[in-house]
Amino acid sequence: MTHDERQYRRRSLRLKGYDYTQSGAYFVTIVTQDRECLFGEVASGTMRLNDLGRIVWEEWFRSAEIRREIHLTPEEFVVMPNHIHGIVWIGDHAQSPGAHDNTPCVGAHGRAPLRCASLRRPPRSLGAFIAGFKSAAAKRINHHRGTPGAIVWQRNYYEHIIRTDEALNRIREYILTNPLRWHLDRENPAAAGRDDVWESLFHRASGHQSHARGLP
Repeated sequence: MTHDERQYRRRSLRLKGYDYTQSGAYFVTIVTQDRECLFGEVASGTMRLNDLGRIVWEEWFRSAEIRREIHLTPEEFVVMPNHIHGIVWIGDHAQSPGAHDNTPCVGAHGRAPLRCASLRRPPRSLGAFIAGFKSAAAKRINHHRGTPGAIVWQRNYYEHIIRTDEALNRIREYILTNPLRWHLDRENPAAAGRDDVWESLFHRASGHQSHARGLP
């Protein structure tokens, strides 16, 4: 069993009873197969994308273009050498707090994520978006490097339901500053220590609000 399989099997692959078509904000991490560094390198705290990294960046936002219920922004996304972090907003015209709209997003109580007050139609699931992105990115990557059918991504992905504006702001900062902590990143095969920022963000939460999910 690989490091990542051990890591993810410690948690449930699904939050029991939770509706992932529900409108709201979700923090997502997707890692390459065997944590292979495919997408570029970090130099002096800056992520420098190679051709494969640029494909991943393009496909993340392209995957949302055909899904009206998905909202993504560059300020809430980063491509690292062997993984990505992003915030996915689900809901018709979903947008971040503070955006000019008649249906502002609010921090919900209980099991609900940060969500917009009204929707025009039921959104599709987070898993459907992630599956579409992973498939499209892998196809282009394998075409580019001449490896048709090769596995690019781990089967699982990590997601965290964002419930409050405070959590949203902390996660945004984590995403934007991720390259500065690559030397401590838990996905870095040569990490020199432990990323305490990750620990403080997610491991202090109770229950199963953060977990891995199975996905092809």
